[in-house]
Amino acid sequence: MASMIEMQHIEKYYGAFHALKNINLTVAKGEKIVLCGPSGSGKSTLIRCINHLETIKSGEIVVAGHRLNDSQKAVDAVRREVGMVFQQFNLFPHKTVLENCILAPMRVRKLSRSEAEATARKYLERVRIGDQAEKYPAQLSGGQQQRVAIARALCMEPKAMLFDEPTSALDPEMVKEVLDTMVSLARDGMTMICVTHEMGFARQVADRVIFMADGQIVEENDPESFFSAPKHERTRAFLGEILAHH
Repeated sequence: MASMIEMQHIEKYYGAFHALKNINLTVAKGEKIVLCGPSGSGKSTLIRCINHLETIKSGEIVVAGHRLNDSQKAVDAVRREVGMVFQQFNLFPHKTVLENCILAPMRVRKLSRSEAEATARKYLERVRIGDQAEKYPAQLSGGQQQRVAIARALCMEPKAMLFDEPTSALDPEMVKEVLDTMVSLARDGMTMICVTHEMGFARQVADRVIFMADGQIVEENDPESFFSAPKHERTRAFLGEILAHH
């Protein structure tokens, strides 16, 4: 399989705090990865390094054939290939849903307004909120806003999608609609890395589940093995805690 994302020997510090320790991760084209682990284990930091929202101290990151370095050209090339969805929806409140979705394609991909709108409407339909295009974010539920954020990322036609706890800021009844959207993207073959505590989602779509603790990858396996026979004590403790809460 051709690899979409490669991280080799990644080291990341915040001051004296060693946030990522010798991270090695290869994600194949079309592969779905779920990253889980306790708070502060480095999961969000890891995916934020992939599109240079965080800078690394050493190591190498290659995304869709682009080697990531500090040059703006390399950063822009990688960000064109990678969509990102955050906990917070980060939508512009004074712009409609449609306007939120066409900004980047017009600015970055240099689409005409009509092309950008056609693309935006296609992806708003894709996440099942095509009828909300003319509304403002404040008029939508949290689940709808997060689906707009997913559509907005898809409008850039990325080769991979990164999700950083996309459901953690949502009310419980809205979690499913966002996860359903992610499941259908996964089924379409999108390369995905998801930081999430939604273990049902991990079982359903992940090709690999990766458990992190203290800035390191502690364990990785297919979902079946990961959940039924975790090898590492830390993994077992984490899963016990998660399942107790659900």
